Amino acid sequence: MSASDRVRIYYQRLPDQEEIFNQRLVLERDDVIVTVTDPLSLPEPITVDGEPVLESGSQAVWFTFPGVWHDVGRFYRADSTFVGFYANILTPPNINGRVWHTTDLFLDVWVQDDSPARILDEDELEEALERGHIDPHTADRAREEATRLIELAETGDWPPDIVREMTLTRILSEEP
Repeated sequence: MSASDRVRIYYQRLPDQEEIFNQRLVLERDDVIVTVTDPLSLPEPITVDGEPVLESGSQAVWFTFPGVWHDVGRFYRADSTFVGFYANILTPPNINGRVWHTTDLFLDVWVQDDSPARILDEDELEEALERGHIDPHTADRAREEATRLIELAETGDWPPDIVREMTLTRILSEEP
């Protein structure tokens, strides 16, 4: 795999927004694909409880699990300080070579430091359901996935070992 390998991720945000992410491919296996963002340029920091978790200059390492209803990001500040683990609840990605398509299902799971994992954006899912942007079956599936991740985190079984082991420092140190 060459260092120039990149993937394009078409990320649908219901009802009618789409973002395209172009990320560097780091590892590709049958059970996980690891990508890393370039340093981000954000109009404003992304926050959890008022604390920035991604800011301009930050990077994230993303772990995509084919056939699974979530991905996981390792979030870093601009100074490369690790911030926490962030899971997007989403439709299993349709992976066609270096082009992927997936749909965000509003819920996220956040783990920082030794704090318990928690579900974020339940209000966004409820609003989308009320407006008809997501059907009840898919909303239930999103809740099930988020709850499953919380339960796994409580037993120490989430995030997976590869997510804990494959740090930004490790990835950058292995570059040619």
